[in-house]
Amino acid sequence: MSSTTHTSTIGAIGAPSRRNTELALLAFAVVIPLFAYMNVGLALDGKVPTGMLGYGLGLGLLAGVGHIVVRKFAAYADPLLLPLATLLNGLGLVIIWRLDQSEKLQQRKNFVEAAPNQLMYSAIGVALFVGVLLLLKDHRVLQRYTYISMVGAIVLLLLPLVPGLGMNVFGAKIWIRVGGFSIQPGEFAKIVIAIFFAGYLMVKRDALALASRRFMGLYLPRGRDLGPIIVVWAISILILVFETDLGTSLLFFGMFVVMLYVATERTSWIVFGLLMSAVGAVGVASFEPHVQQRVDAWLNPFAPETIAQTDQIAQSLMAFGSGGVLGTGLGQGNSDLIGFAANSDFILATFGEEMGLAGVMAILLIYGLIVERGVRTALAARDPFGKLLAIGLSGAFAIQVFVVSGGVMGLIPLTGMTMPFLAYGGSSVIANWALIGILIRISDTARRPAPSPAPNPDAEMTQVVRP
Repeated sequence: MSSTTHTSTIGAIGAPSRRNTELALLAFAVVIPLFAYMNVGLALDGKVPTGMLGYGLGLGLLAGVGHIVVRKFAAYADPLLLPLATLLNGLGLVIIWRLDQSEKLQQRKNFVEAAPNQLMYSAIGVALFVGVLLLLKDHRVLQRYTYISMVGAIVLLLLPLVPGLGMNVFGAKIWIRVGGFSIQPGEFAKIVIAIFFAGYLMVKRDALALASRRFMGLYLPRGRDLGPIIVVWAISILILVFETDLGTSLLFFGMFVVMLYVATERTSWIVFGLLMSAVGAVGVASFEPHVQQRVDAWLNPFAPETIAQTDQIAQSLMAFGSGGVLGTGLGQGNSDLIGFAANSDFILATFGEEMGLAGVMAILLIYGLIVERGVRTALAARDPFGKLLAIGLSGAFAIQVFVVSGGVMGLIPLTGMTMPFLAYGGSSVIANWALIGILIRISDTARRPAPSPAPNPDAEMTQVVRP
């Protein structure tokens, strides 16, 4: 007679971490900008640029540090988020360096090469990304700071209005100057306000989902439940009035409506949000000169009176048109005619001219993949706060891409926001690296396999098998 003892192995096999997949994708995310850098140098000077090795090592070092930290502290996170952000950041550095070589821009007063500064900002952004993963062990901790986040977001949004601190740059009051550096607080406010919205809507979603009556196929919310959306609408309008910042106003209100819809599953909130956004924008544009000028420039970009004030939109549209389907080639365009904003607000126009429609679609596809992975993270999250926070951050990212690209392409009036990761600007690249860090933390928590229960000797079952 013989006997065999069988013990349970449930939970011993976990989900794959996919870190090797991330490492392979990161290699492509570094090599592709490196080839683009070489292509620009060959087009401009007919030789490989001397800074190519340093650029490749710098970008590779940043990507390597990010990967090591993710592998150690967020082993089950989504494998696409870090490579996609690295690819966009690397391509942005290449185009910023390409514009630095323009003789037209070098002849401008107070010209300073932007690429070295952008590389420094990227390093700070990756450092903040690392800090988020090291310090934020569990994203649910942020729920404790729901109302503190509300106060912090309001303070950040109001800082540009403080005398002596805020800066008026071409009509928009969205910058502050601290110690010789200019900072755009709205870039950080979008993350902080997403934390508040997630915490608030998680508690109030049942009340906001109730409907008192049905009208024309829509469930109308109760009057007392309209308070939150009216307050947020009013704040966004105040931002638009006092800071004349159409972009932050649309981002702020649009993110709230998206999160409100996800929390309540009521289409009526989307309808009310769109109507209130349209009413507010039309109302402010009717008496605010700066907003009216941007609307006029959007409607008539080639009008003599518009070009007399600014020809940036006209030059941007011409750049897209001259690029055609495949573009003129990296380093062979004339988008530097756009002027000082060529490497910031209008950097997408450079891609449109030198990489054509195919290049622009590829860039927008990368942005779309980041948003898709963020939404997938929200769907996989095991807690309602994580779901709302992930969808809020993804929605804010998507709205910012739409607002900026839409303005540059002439689909909507131009705003003062910058293209995430691509455009020159320290506040934008640093804040968006922090956003990616939070999404990776939520993704790691959602994908991490549940721990196996501790064995109970008293309940252990032994099966005897007889021949």
